[in-house]
Amino acid sequence: MTLRTRVLVLISALVVLAGVAAASVLHASARADRRDRAQPGGPRITAGTVALTGDSGRLIFRNMAWGPHRDELTTVQASGPRTASTVKCLRFHAASGTGVCLRAVHGTVQDTYRAVVLDAHLHETAHYDVPGIPSRARVSPSGRFAAWTAFVGGDSYAGTNFSTRAAIVDTRTGKLTPSLEAYRIVKDGRTYRAADVNFWGVTFTADDRAFYATLATRGRTYLVRGDLHTRTVTTLHTNVECPSLSPDGTHIAYKKRVRGLPKDAPWRLYVLDLRTLRETALAEPRSVDDQAVWRDDHTVVYALPGDYGADLYSLPSDGTGTPRRLLTAGVSPVYLD
Repeated sequence: MTLRTRVLVLISALVVLAGVAAASVLHASARADRRDRAQPGGPRITAGTVALTGDSGRLIFRNMAWGPHRDELTTVQASGPRTASTVKCLRFHAASGTGVCLRAVHGTVQDTYRAVVLDAHLHETAHYDVPGIPSRARVSPSGRFAAWTAFVGGDSYAGTNFSTRAAIVDTRTGKLTPSLEAYRIVKDGRTYRAADVNFWGVTFTADDRAFYATLATRGRTYLVRGDLHTRTVTTLHTNVECPSLSPDGTHIAYKKRVRGLPKDAPWRLYVLDLRTLRETALAEPRSVDDQAVWRDDHTVVYALPGDYGADLYSLPSDGTGTPRRLLTAGVSPVYLD
């Protein structure tokens, strides 16, 4: 075989290999594209306008269904098709035309995270760095304050090698409290200090002064009431995580660790009457790792694992009834005022 023949054979082989590689890439791309368009039986989703104002009671959430609109803020009326925005969030909450969106910022080496304040048309008005993986988000009823929680490296939380950092921002002035650990803690009537303090799961009252959150220290969790003016938090009740205040300000929905349950599924949903501190176990037999929201003063909504990642369920807040699945492939729900 001459040198010229060898060269031609080599070139032909390279062309064939390149063709095979290109065909493989195209096939994989087409397969991913088919997956991204829709899964059989999945929700119908169309692109459109999503706003934080409009019909009272309308639901906005992070869409989890596979496709071009996965992770986008999406709205739905009753059982009709979903309308998706182009705004992607890992966690989301909104009230009175103001939203907070916790999102990933993809980098060449690693991802970072950001809390973005949104106006009623989902336009960014401000953003803040988040020091870890986003976990919870809340906006006060007036839209004046926004809060978020992130997992960061450090002390233990829920049996993992993480600690949490809870931040609050005044959306009008931009003043940021990067960590509630800067607040004075009052426990059992005395100022309390400890190196292992963690906060998470902020929920606001309607007066733009007070909030509730979880405080963890020395292996126990507490419901605390915070004061934005005095920068103080006071312990109220034990074994409370991810509190959520009812619209009328009288009850807290939360997840509680229950003895005897598996370590990887230790929580049950409860409601606490703030006037009497009486606890009511809700009729959800599964472990709920979520910060519930209130649809009204008598109904809580929360996420549980589903085929697409998470589904949304509702349940009466008085301990009666049975869980009802609201929709598939959704998380971080918000009901418009």
